[in-house]
Amino acid sequence: MTDAVPPAAAQWQAATITAIIPRTARIKSFFFALPRPFTHRPGQYVDLRLTAPDGYSAVRSYSIASAPDNPGEIELAIDRLDDGEVSPFFHDVAEMGDEIELRGPLGGHFVWSVEDGGPLLLVGGGSGLVPLMAMIRHRHSTGSVVPVLLLLSARTWDDVLYRGELLELARLDNGFTLVLSLTRDTPRRDGDYPRRIDAALMSEVVARMPVAPKHVFVCGSNAFVNSAADGALAAGIPAEVIRTERYGA
Repeated sequence: MTDAVPPAAAQWQAATITAIIPRTARIKSFFFALPRPFTHRPGQYVDLRLTAPDGYSAVRSYSIASAPDNPGEIELAIDRLDDGEVSPFFHDVAEMGDEIELRGPLGGHFVWSVEDGGPLLLVGGGSGLVPLMAMIRHRHSTGSVVPVLLLLSARTWDDVLYRGELLELARLDNGFTLVLSLTRDTPRRDGDYPRRIDAALMSEVVARMPVAPKHVFVCGSNAFVNSAADGALAAGIPAEVIRTERYGA
């Protein structure tokens, strides 16, 4: 089992916000036009830098939510952290047309492309879905039928990021399976769970896959990743196929 590695060097550029879309009560999507386009791999991230008039700057990393179809634009889904330095700016101050310093794409470990094959087991907690969403969108946009099971944990039905899009992809019945784990709500669909992800739940979910997953990606808070990764190991998944990415402390 391996964690994401530190980023490599990349040049800063001034990206322009072209659209802002509320996704949940605490998460908004921000679309950035890139003056220097790049093609990312699903799972990669960028750094954003805000600089105050006195020269103080804050840098935060955000995973790319969009598939790599349009090198000139990326989508970031930013979760509002009340004690954060950067996310409140985006939620309360940032507007379309603003220029934001951005560098990337970064990270070469927590990535997947259709050429890597499957099946995939994706496990996300809250906004930890974002890099996994780039993989899911990439699979869909390329017409791939690699089996993918997404186990997504959220507090409530309304907190499920990209809920409408995920439900629509699941309805296509082309190898993409969505399983929700709602920690403070009642499931609305057969096969979803009204509790946190643990070893027993993970074993049940893995048993739904046609064959053992070739790749497992887990993303979320430290506590979430520890619990989900331990559950995957308890379900018999080899440590070497599990890749993790952690948000926050």
